[in-house]
Amino acid sequence: MAFPLMKRYYDLWVARIRNLLRTAQGRPVALAVLLGLSLLNLSSEWPSDIPRPAFVDALNEALPDSFRSARQLLFDQYQRRFPRKPTAQPVTIVEIDEETLATVGQWPWPRNRLAGLIDAIAALKPLAIGLDIYMPEPDQTSPDKVAANLPKTAADLAAGLRELPSHEAILARSLRAAPTILGAAALDHDTFAASTDLRSAPILVHGTDPLDHVQRFEFVLASLPELQAAAHGQAMLSVSLEQGVVRHIPLILGLRDKLVPSLPMEMLRLATESSAIDVYADTAGVEAVGVADVQVPTQPGGDIWLHFASIRSTLNRYVSARDILQGTVDPERIRGKLVLVGLTGTGVTDMRTTALGELVPGIEIQAQVIETIVEGRFLRRPTWLKWAESAFIMTFGLLIIWYVPRTRSRFATFIRAVPKASTVLGVFLHLLNVVCCFFIFVRLGLLVDAAAIFIILSAVMGCFFTRTLLLVAEQSRTEAAQARAREEDKGHAGNAPGP
Repeated sequence: MAFPLMKRYYDLWVARIRNLLRTAQGRPVALAVLLGLSLLNLSSEWPSDIPRPAFVDALNEALPDSFRSARQLLFDQYQRRFPRKPTAQPVTIVEIDEETLATVGQWPWPRNRLAGLIDAIAALKPLAIGLDIYMPEPDQTSPDKVAANLPKTAADLAAGLRELPSHEAILARSLRAAPTILGAAALDHDTFAASTDLRSAPILVHGTDPLDHVQRFEFVLASLPELQAAAHGQAMLSVSLEQGVVRHIPLILGLRDKLVPSLPMEMLRLATESSAIDVYADTAGVEAVGVADVQVPTQPGGDIWLHFASIRSTLNRYVSARDILQGTVDPERIRGKLVLVGLTGTGVTDMRTTALGELVPGIEIQAQVIETIVEGRFLRRPTWLKWAESAFIMTFGLLIIWYVPRTRSRFATFIRAVPKASTVLGVFLHLLNVVCCFFIFVRLGLLVDAAAIFIILSAVMGCFFTRTLLLVAEQSRTEAAQARAREEDKGHAGNAPGP
């Protein structure tokens, strides 16, 4: 019984769809599809220059990642076909790699040993030293901590240890003597050793306060106050993950009611001896972030789309910390460079997947941001581009709705004469769309969403193709019924009695 009932419902829905597509030659259905998908596309990337209605959030919850995933995959393909080729190497990464750990000892190191590495780097005259390391707790190997764990019978030894400087004091002295920046981890929840503030350089806002537009956090896992006071800068270590892939990098972030810089911007501030970082914003969000005479155009959230270079083209920026400590490194690899210090050893490194599909250390992403800013090669997806895409989709979609159903048009006559031409023409137009958008990416660095254009206009054309297929199917059924009726008539005529 279930099967006949399902078939009846199926036939009923097919009949309703057929009737809808017959109305005004299918134009109302196509218009509804065009408007509905265009709204869904806008809701997946709502322009920041107008308030976001409540129904948009509801639409996103009902249909999550409707166009966002296709857009992200398309932009990834742009980069994979045309990765950035570095033309400068302003950054050197001093990696605490497996060879270093095997020689110096396992991580975490005592703070006095890390101080020795900073001293060795500073002796080679870098512009700035950024540590992709945060130290929120005291060093338990510090002399005073060791003294507290000794038995009472070793009171003289304990007293001697307490007279020695702590490892924090040794590291603070090294941080103060060199142009150093400490990294801190942004957190959206409270944890042990987390705090709510960070000693960071001032950020000067030109225009509207953008705090409500940037990515904000309530807590931070930062180094000890003694170390923060000694370093010449503090910076947030944060990347934006979308389905496990890094595509956006924030240049500024919010920590409660305060704007704080990312590591790349703080490195550039210290290297240029600037006193502050400039942020240019309006009511739509952040327009640019600058330091000295460099301005970086950003998305409204204060982030940038990073144009990645393949890790294969950046391997020569890596220097083992062991070579630094042993004094065997070429000084020119450090002198006048922006030096990032981070972990790359197996089991201790923070690995990230880039838009190129490569798994790289987190410190590499920070280096690529600095490199991109120095080269001045930015990817951009400004708000006006989203409006331009929407206008193109609506214009071309309405043109399709007006012209395609016209039975006496040249297009309709051509399609009737050459049925396969519609498929060939559709494929050609979509290929032209992708090629033009990729050309704009290569030449201008603009991220045009060819995926949304393809999906929405294909759906509009599909309304008319569906209508045609239903008409053809109905005509075929009518012809088959007529043929059966003729056969039956012939049969009745053959069985009729003679005179």
